[in-house]
Amino acid sequence: MNRYVTVGLSMLAGAVLGGAAIQTLHAQAKPPVYYVAEIDVTNPEAYGNEYAPKARAMIEAAGGHFVAIGGAAGAGAKEMVAFDGEAPKRVNVQVWGDMAKLKAWRGSSEYQALRKLGDQYAKFRAYAVEGLAQ
Repeated sequence: MNRYVTVGLSMLAGAVLGGAAIQTLHAQAKPPVYYVAEIDVTNPEAYGNEYAPKARAMIEAAGGHFVAIGGAAGAGAKEMVAFDGEAPKRVNVQVWGDMAKLKAWRGSSEYQALRKLGDQYAKFRAYAVEGLAQ
């Protein structure tokens, strides 16, 4: 009987320690950073063929992940619905692990060179916001 009590208490202690560890890890997790780009595409064909695929590959290689792409001039773009004001011609929303990674990508010489090409085909408005802790 004593053996069963010992095993039961050991299991209970393990469950309590595991729960505490999970709570600690969740408390330490940093909320993601959301990057929103509103894009007024002036040359959809060139934008979609010359700029967008290269930019997407560069973003993903740097650690960004697309969570939404909408509007004109891109494969797989979803419908956008404007509620207040006029919607941009194209928008994308990315999620990044932290602001430092996002700033490093935006400041890289590779992105700056590609952006000069993109500026020929579109006007950009972009901003980032840190997510809320859950």
